[in-house]
Amino acid sequence: MASTMKLILFSALILLSFQAVVSVTPLHFQHPLDPLTKEEITLAQTIVQKKYPTSSNRLSFHYIGLDDPEKDAILKWESIKPTIITVPRKALAIAIINSQTHEIIIDLKARRILSDNIHKGYGFPTLSFDEQAVAIELPLKYGPFVESVKKRGLNLSEVVCSTFTMGWFGETKNSRTVRVECFMKENSPNIWVRPISGLTIVVDLELMKIVEYHDSGITPVPTADNTEYRLSHQKPPFGPKQHSLATHQPQGPGFQISGHSVSWANWKFHIGFDPRAGLVISLASIYDLEKHKSRRVLYKGYISELFVPYQDPTDDFYYKTFFDSGEFGFGLSTVSLVPNRDCPSNAQFLDTYVHDADGTPLLIKNAICVFEQYGSIMWRHTETGIPNESFAESRTEVNLVVRTVVTVGNYDNIIDWEFKTSGSIKPAIALSGILEIKGVDIKHKNEIKRDQHGTLVSANSIGVYHDHFYIYHLDLDIDGVSNSFEKTNLKTVRVTDGSSKRKSYWTTETETAHTENDAKIVLGSTPGELSVVNPNKKTSVGNDVGYRLIPAIPAHPLLTDDDWPQIRGAFTNFNVWVTPYNRTEKWAGGLYVDHSHGDDTLAVWTKKNREIMNKDIVLWHVVGIHHVPAQEDFPIMPLLSTAFELRPTNFFERNPVLKTLSPKDVQWPGCPK
Repeated sequence: MASTMKLILFSALILLSFQAVVSVTPLHFQHPLDPLTKEEITLAQTIVQKKYPTSSNRLSFHYIGLDDPEKDAILKWESIKPTIITVPRKALAIAIINSQTHEIIIDLKARRILSDNIHKGYGFPTLSFDEQAVAIELPLKYGPFVESVKKRGLNLSEVVCSTFTMGWFGETKNSRTVRVECFMKENSPNIWVRPISGLTIVVDLELMKIVEYHDSGITPVPTADNTEYRLSHQKPPFGPKQHSLATHQPQGPGFQISGHSVSWANWKFHIGFDPRAGLVISLASIYDLEKHKSRRVLYKGYISELFVPYQDPTDDFYYKTFFDSGEFGFGLSTVSLVPNRDCPSNAQFLDTYVHDADGTPLLIKNAICVFEQYGSIMWRHTETGIPNESFAESRTEVNLVVRTVVTVGNYDNIIDWEFKTSGSIKPAIALSGILEIKGVDIKHKNEIKRDQHGTLVSANSIGVYHDHFYIYHLDLDIDGVSNSFEKTNLKTVRVTDGSSKRKSYWTTETETAHTENDAKIVLGSTPGELSVVNPNKKTSVGNDVGYRLIPAIPAHPLLTDDDWPQIRGAFTNFNVWVTPYNRTEKWAGGLYVDHSHGDDTLAVWTKKNREIMNKDIVLWHVVGIHHVPAQEDFPIMPLLSTAFELRPTNFFERNPVLKTLSPKDVQWPGCPK
């Protein structure tokens, strides 16, 4: 019997192992919001190269993505669901052609260029991997650098380099330059914790040569000891021990993926992908069991920008004020997910395509995973207040998670969108990867004589203080397009008339934002609740239907408003912003972020102070983490997480999961009950 049970369990586990790598092939039929296919990227490449032959032009592509269709056209298409694509399918290509930045709109069906405009303002497009790959090789053949390496007693063959954007610090004229920093890979692949300090290397990407070089002196390279994180190279003892868990869904997954459209429980939504934004969630609607219809909640949501300013003002670090989405591309930096590690065994995967600098499509295998998550409580109550009777009712919560991982240099960003049957959407971020380390000639804290702008996490290694500010673009359409933004303040009322034995209580006072300035919110200063409501739709008892923002733990910028990085990152000045919908206002840090001057940001757009009451509006939420590194973050960091929730508030007549049944218990063959 025991061996039979083992055989049955082994067979089940084999089944689970196959389940772990299910990859969904998108259908040929397209949704108008689907990311560009391999063929469409190639077509855009061909059309641009036909106008600008590479034989006589210097041409590099820095963005090839879907040109956002008009929202009205999408909503009309969504309402009738025709069997053919009736929405014009266009691509946007941003290319540098003979040192000029072109914005090219391409009609993919007609196979022609609709417009070709040259960007004449500040800032440059997202960097390409190709040009970075060339730039990081330049120091290895540069005489002064080779001499600096030799002077430090280092092995040149064990040196690797990486590019870093340089920001803007008031210069009146900018060129496309990057800083290049170099690291040691000898005895450990953990290069980020082993910098070669004291070197300034500036590369002009147009000239593709080193245009500035300084060696300010020798600082010890941190040791490779205890920095190895590859399992295949680690040695016992291992621990702490974790026990295995087998996941089996005898009825199969509870969700269906058709192309890029997902249906699960009472939710339907579309999964998109963009070379800059990465994962995009669109057209999220929830089925109302009492109204017998689906009701829209979110037209489109994605991370618009990530601002990462380091807090070391010295020559080696002052410029490290990165905008990871606009400078490097969240989509371009998306990595393949590891089955059974990044995503559980019941996950299904989606592939996607990005492009290289010559416009050739690049496949990202397993770029996105979708899975159901078990183990939480949906709702419960134990009743003991009825005489001679007691009972407990509890319901199991099953959530749907859409996940992707973006790795920009040393940091890994795990990005989740979690859907709950109760109506909530919970976007979450978890950080892992490796700290940005500054090499110092210090081995113990008692040797520190001045501010090192970080934590001594290991000998000769300062983990530099920094921030992570993510800003979400959330085009909420709560039961329709016309919405308003409300702030409900909680205020204390004193009892002065003797009508109660209480001396005080609190009540609420709701304000509706009329203009953009009314909706700029710094969280944490006063208690309150923030909601997007549809003033044109009411519940049976008269409340406006809405969704509430339950924000992440608020983090506020600590740089001064006139500091150059903060001018570029001024979209972090408030935790919440609301703007009228504008198809072109997608990127909170501006369309061209590399070397930008901060003149095309959310903070600038909202100076117009436009009307937002009972309009098609977009909510922007800044989710921030002030990161003070600790030794436990070294040499590779356990997850550091933050999240917020979009929660229905008077959207339903009552608890929408009141009658939701828990999943049936699964009886494993051969196991005792």
